[in-house]
Amino acid sequence: MGALVLSLLLCGPGVAEAGKLRTQYTGTVNLNEATAEQLDLLPGVGEKAAQRIIEHRKKRPFQRVEELVRVKGFGKKKFLKLKAHLALAGPTTLRVEQVPAPPEGKEVVATNN
Repeated sequence: MGALVLSLLLCGPGVAEAGKLRTQYTGTVNLNEATAEQLDLLPGVGEKAAQRIIEHRKKRPFQRVEELVRVKGFGKKKFLKLKAHLALAGPTTLRVEQVPAPPEGKEVVATNN
């Protein structure tokens, strides 16, 4: 045990921080075709919000992703957070992964594959 502590001290702070993870979202969700489970993958969207999206699109399919703000619980601020992951056509490709957090001071750029 003492050897482990000593090796961590000798290696510096980078080893201790290596265990930190962050959630990374890549891809998009088709608002008009995604299942509740797929919608639930969006950051900040839970089961109830996913059901509200589905109920809204049954009445009127989304013509623009900006129409999401018409769904209860989705304001402009939440929409802007989700916008990069929303689509109206094509397959739902959203993936949620746990990746190592970047070192402090490094900027992270989201991807939309």
